[in-house]
Amino acid sequence: MEHLSQKQVEDYSLRQLSAAELLAVSDHVSACEVCRGRVESALSGDVVFVGLHEDAFSETGFESAHLTAGQTADYVDQKLAGEALQMVDDHLSGCEQCLLAVADLRAFRNVVAPSLDHRYGPKQGGWLRKFEFLFKVGPVPAFGAAALAVLVLGAIAWLVWRTQGQKGPEVVAISSPTPPVSQPTPSPEPSLQPSPAPEVVAQLNDGEVPPAYQNLVKKALTSQRIERSSQLQGLTRQGSSLMGSGNQAWEFSVLEPVGSVSLTDRPAFRWSTMEGAAGYVVEVYDDQFKLAASSQQLTNRSWTIQQPLPRGKVYSWQVKALKDGQEITSPRPPAPQAKFRVLNQSKANELARAKRSYPSSHLTLGLLYADAGLLKEAEQQFRLLLRANPDSPLARTLLRQIQSLKRATD
Repeated sequence: MEHLSQKQVEDYSLRQLSAAELLAVSDHVSACEVCRGRVESALSGDVVFVGLHEDAFSETGFESAHLTAGQTADYVDQKLAGEALQMVDDHLSGCEQCLLAVADLRAFRNVVAPSLDHRYGPKQGGWLRKFEFLFKVGPVPAFGAAALAVLVLGAIAWLVWRTQGQKGPEVVAISSPTPPVSQPTPSPEPSLQPSPAPEVVAQLNDGEVPPAYQNLVKKALTSQRIERSSQLQGLTRQGSSLMGSGNQAWEFSVLEPVGSVSLTDRPAFRWSTMEGAAGYVVEVYDDQFKLAASSQQLTNRSWTIQQPLPRGKVYSWQVKALKDGQEITSPRPPAPQAKFRVLNQSKANELARAKRSYPSSHLTLGLLYADAGLLKEAEQQFRLLLRANPDSPLARTLLRQIQSLKRATD
């Protein structure tokens, strides 16, 4: 394409190009100063479009409230570090709009980048360079996700159509590492052999698989089995048939947390009702059987601890029901102790980062939660995975696996 025709310039300014034409014209404008000037002149007369463009990408009005497009792109490409990364992480932890913009831009990059790298090669400035005419480096507004979607939807649709031919499940492709081959004298000629294709171990409609967790994902998908987390070890044991007293009116039991791992260091405790009880008192003990926390007398059947428990430790707890001037304790021997573990701080931080960075990868998050012993949270992620893949036997198998592990701790 030498230069854009007048009709192409007009159709571009009026947003009347097809998806394929939009991509071709945008690609040409990004490299041709003459045509870029013609398009900008045409756009300057379109008050509505320019107003939307300035509202979406101007450098005023949103700096204090939201991330810039440059910050968002650098965050998606993992180019931030130190204080810059911490600032963006802190902002995303409390801004759903920018978090959604990050997710949208990441999804756009995952679709566009492989095709552009194949077509143009890595020396042309990367995936964002091809669309810099659309993505002006300015703040991402409160409606940034919607604005970005409007501007790039046609290009995404065309690229997906071109690379896949038809709509289908996203392939979770993981490359097996190839051991280096020793070569005494390196060849001066560049290798013309194509890079080996990733090993496709499953097909699922899900978010991207982070490189750091590809081995974890590959192992689970290949074996179709989720192993029991070591974090659950020592938290449960079989009960005894002698645990009852024979008087059912006096029976009540602790419900949760029992045999589980707690993500929060201020867990909520629940228990069943004892008929006729005037109140309840909860006591929490550390692994040395020292009292770590206790409640006031309660009339309801739940209590959330106020002071944080030290992380990385195992605790046991019991409830004393006050009835007719007596204290009835649950659990009581020979029933097993009600134990739980508070997740250590480093693992809790890792999960928080993964949830912020890959909120749409339910497969990855589910496996990370399962590995940490957080079975309830893992089950929620695998339910979302199955919802996105209702016809997938693999998604159903993974959900059943985690449910089986969860039942074993109940």
